[in-house]
Amino acid sequence: MRPALILPARNEAGALPHVLSRVPASLGAAVIVVDNGSVDRTAAVAAAAGAVVVSESRQGYGWACLAGTRRACELGCDALVFLDADGSMPPEDVSLLLGPISCGKADLVLGARRLTPGAMPTHQRLANRVIAHLLRSHGVHVSELGPFRAIRTSTWISLGMSGSRFAWPAEMLARAASAGARISEVPVGYSPRITGRSKVGGSLRGTVAATWEIGRLLLAGAPR
Repeated sequence: MRPALILPARNEAGALPHVLSRVPASLGAAVIVVDNGSVDRTAAVAAAAGAVVVSESRQGYGWACLAGTRRACELGCDALVFLDADGSMPPEDVSLLLGPISCGKADLVLGARRLTPGAMPTHQRLANRVIAHLLRSHGVHVSELGPFRAIRTSTWISLGMSGSRFAWPAEMLARAASAGARISEVPVGYSPRITGRSKVGGSLRGTVAATWEIGRLLLAGAPR
């Protein structure tokens, strides 16, 4: 199995060298950094580290993930792994996410984050619980939203995902459950980001905006 590691990145030049240097060579992965409208040297830093760089001018996590996924499909990757470029998600744990897929036990695997002190503000933790509760109405029973995840490429293709600003991770889960995909969770690490401030969890306003978009989608029963 050849996986693709997809890192949406906006102004993450300071964290990327640390993140990319920790990707285990044993994975044999295609590392794809999606520059989502950065005004720093994100693209140059990623290219210097040997990553495939994709540019996506439409700002939003979902648009960046979609662009990276399309490139991974062009490269013929069998599995897709999504992780943040800010250093909060340990690349060493990618193999934990891929394990249930490679042995045929799951189609989509979420990382249930083990939080270190200061890694996630209270308002973001509460918002994650709200979203996890709303996902139950779509047949998804998980402990949290879990953006650090892996999915079989063939499963992702079958979902017909489009771009979005914040709702992409939740929509993927709802669509996968509707399609009968096997969803599982594994524990993964999670630490404070290396530099800068999160576009979502870094402020109450960002968290409310993300929760509103995701909640509206799920309450409308949107997927399929």
